[in-house]
Amino acid sequence: MERYIALLRGINVGGKNKISMPELRQGFEELGYEQVVSHLNSGNVLFSTTESPLPELTQQIETMIRNRFFLKIPVLLLPQSQLVASLKEAPDWWGTSDKEIYDNLILLYPGLSGEVFSQEMGVPHPEYEQVQFYERVVFWSFVRKDHQKTNWWGKTTKASIRQNITIRTANTLRKIATM
Repeated sequence: MERYIALLRGINVGGKNKISMPELRQGFEELGYEQVVSHLNSGNVLFSTTESPLPELTQQIETMIRNRFFLKIPVLLLPQSQLVASLKEAPDWWGTSDKEIYDNLILLYPGLSGEVFSQEMGVPHPEYEQVQFYERVVFWSFVRKDHQKTNWWGKTTKASIRQNITIRTANTLRKIATM
């Protein structure tokens, strides 16, 4: 049985796309998934199943959300082991205890290449932000007080690729990796 992480994009943000976590967990259980848990209220769901084709699992989850909550929510699905492996590749500057720095991981949906992502986002502003690519993730840190001075901050919500990425904090992902 494999452990998976479903990252739902854009739910419970600013009062939009509201989804109750208990109802969401129930929807996952009704799909036959086991050991279903959620973390925070932002669409992080872990579950176990013997089924393995990621596209089929993703389609099942997106269909359940559409039918149950009447929302079209993109879902990024990955094996928990893949997240653990990615976090082991984090650069030294990412995910530190420095409260002045905000550490995020940008996860690319299937179909979006790192090259297209880079072209769309442009060059990060070295004075305010640092980035490092690893496979299908981008480690991204920036000075918290200067977030609006970064080249990437506004682009993560306005760029044409925004529907093909999801972003989580270092702390959230480290917690999910161990659940």
